[in-house]
Amino acid sequence: MNFPKELSYSESHEWVQKLPDGTVRVGLTDFAQSELGDLVFVNLPEAGDSMEIGDSFCDVESVKAVSDVYSPLSGTVSAVNEELLDAPQLINESPYEAWLVAVEDVSEFGELMDAAAYEVFCAQGH
Repeated sequence: MNFPKELSYSESHEWVQKLPDGTVRVGLTDFAQSELGDLVFVNLPEAGDSMEIGDSFCDVESVKAVSDVYSPLSGTVSAVNEELLDAPQLINESPYEAWLVAVEDVSEFGELMDAAAYEVFCAQGH
């Protein structure tokens, strides 16, 4: 498994990347995509939608099941990765490049882990 050190991670297996302009990108971790299996559909929110910590903000469908994706922060969706609508498999192929949403006006971050803590968390079977 790959755990890029510059990212932060949530217990529900989302990654968070803080960008220089103050926006934040959110995506699914390598661990999450491997547990889900081959993704065939992504249902993304709209720009302007609010995100609240712990609430589902989108869902992904794999060959196994439909799974909610939970927000690791509170803020406003400023952009969605529209490439994923036609090619959800990009999450399987390159989970740390295939971001789901960009978020601005972030008012609160949940309990996020660094890469080392997240690696231990995954190794414990979470």
